Amino acid sequence: MAGHWIFVFFLLVSTAKVQSSVFDVTSAAYGGKPNSDITQALANAWRDACASTWPAKVVIPQGTYYTRGAILQGPCKAPIDVQVQGNFKAPLDSKYLTKQDSWVGFQYVDRLTLYGGGTFDGQNNCYKNKYCKTTQAVNLRLDFVTNSMIRDITSLDSKNFHINVLGCRNVTFQYVTITAPEDSINTDGIHIGRSFGITIDHTTIGTGDDCISLGDGSQRIIMTNVTCGPGHGISIGSLGKYQSEDPVAGVLVKNCTLTNTQNGLRIKTWPGSPAFGIATHIHFQDIAMVNVGNPIFIDQQYCPYSQCAQIAPSTVQISSVTFANIKGTSATPIAVQLMCSRKLPCQNVGLEDIDITYSGDKGSLTSQCAYVKPQFTRVANPLACATNPFKS
Repeated sequence: MAGHWIFVFFLLVSTAKVQSSVFDVTSAAYGGKPNSDITQALANAWRDACASTWPAKVVIPQGTYYTRGAILQGPCKAPIDVQVQGNFKAPLDSKYLTKQDSWVGFQYVDRLTLYGGGTFDGQNNCYKNKYCKTTQAVNLRLDFVTNSMIRDITSLDSKNFHINVLGCRNVTFQYVTITAPEDSINTDGIHIGRSFGITIDHTTIGTGDDCISLGDGSQRIIMTNVTCGPGHGISIGSLGKYQSEDPVAGVLVKNCTLTNTQNGLRIKTWPGSPAFGIATHIHFQDIAMVNVGNPIFIDQQYCPYSQCAQIAPSTVQISSVTFANIKGTSATPIAVQLMCSRKLPCQNVGLEDIDITYSGDKGSLTSQCAYVKPQFTRVANPLACATNPFKS
């Protein structure tokens, strides 16, 4: 009988510990209140949750909350959840942010789950005011986060990129919604750099820049069931602007839909690259296009705002790229552009089952290629490099 009561005692202690692992920012311990600034309350709740040796959960309940910034750092002692049910709002004026390049960030955290149906509202209204001073504040920044899940959250009106992923490993984004006006500047949906094993699934993105962009060092990246538009499309790059860039390798984009985007599936590298770079094993498959400008685009002369010398060729080697089962409508007559580097021509590029039509009045459906010898399978002649000075 004594053994039975000892067991019950330890069970009660364990249950109490599990219950105590919930850290609600609105509890008496932290004092956060709806319609107020919870910057300190969130920092304190995170501190205690991160120190817990039991799996812990930080809760932001339903309601509207304000924060000047939250950089939530690990490593933590156990898996940690952040359940955002409410609506987070950033300061309208960027000068009140605690960091000018970040609003909410997670750093050096393993086994993080961020979820809850809540919204991160960056309150960017610069697109309404041409005199507004833009900032580098990212809505959600993940630095060196591993083995984690981001799901069922919304990023709204970020002042810069919505989600920036740097140095992360094995992170999944699922059922994420990202929204910004079509004319908002530099509001990339998800930007990934120097990260491995990132999955983006069942995500809806409409912004004023790339829906998803991959910087150097992005490896084993999977994008499935992504809905993109408006925006600039899904982009690998830009690459080749800086010294010592790491290779981009192993990218799969599958079962995605792009609607009214400025570009479709794009690989972009700068001319005059300061060092040799690599982009390889990139596969686009089962993609639907609806009124998309430049649906299939390799651009090794990428030079926005004339910031570079077009004379020097790109030294990023693009290889092993496939476009398969790409169908829909183009907003421009040149539906396929494969414009590769004259110094390092693209290698092993294949197009299969490409069915894109153009119903506009600015010419006939056509394609343009340079410094590439693609393999074509079931591709109509107008889309099969109608102009290509590099044909043998």
